[in-house]
Amino acid sequence: MATERTLVLVKPDAMQRGLAGTILQRLENRGLRLIGLKLMQVETDLARRHYAEHEGKPFFAGLVEYITSSPIIAAVFEGDSATGAVRNSVGSTNPSQAAAGTIRGDFGLEVGRNLVHASDSPESGERETALFFTPEELVAWSRDTDRWISEDA
Repeated sequence: MATERTLVLVKPDAMQRGLAGTILQRLENRGLRLIGLKLMQVETDLARRHYAEHEGKPFFAGLVEYITSSPIIAAVFEGDSATGAVRNSVGSTNPSQAAAGTIRGDFGLEVGRNLVHASDSPESGERETALFFTPEELVAWSRDTDRWISEDA
């Protein structure tokens, strides 16, 4: 398995509901290593760049307004197949269709308030990470427990 980096955003609804710690803990419990973390207010320009693939769609303005409406937590996780591991832990984009035991399945009801953003591919993870973090803000480190999480550690 390849070690990957992937971006996670704890969105405004999760922040307002006090779920940030629970979301981050679930991903750490999965075995992913946290290498970047910041509390931030997303500015409109960054929101537009982050959601650029949706520009021109009817819901684009709503996405930008929503992600800029409250502070978020931006996090970068690293691990073997991190992108897939995060997406499986987060669950379906539509929380009403997300499996129980996933973040969205356990805490969400509406697609417009789905608590968390998770990169959809390793390439998106790299691109999105660069939008929210400088290389100096990411900390490469290893844990003693890594050898118990991955056979390749």
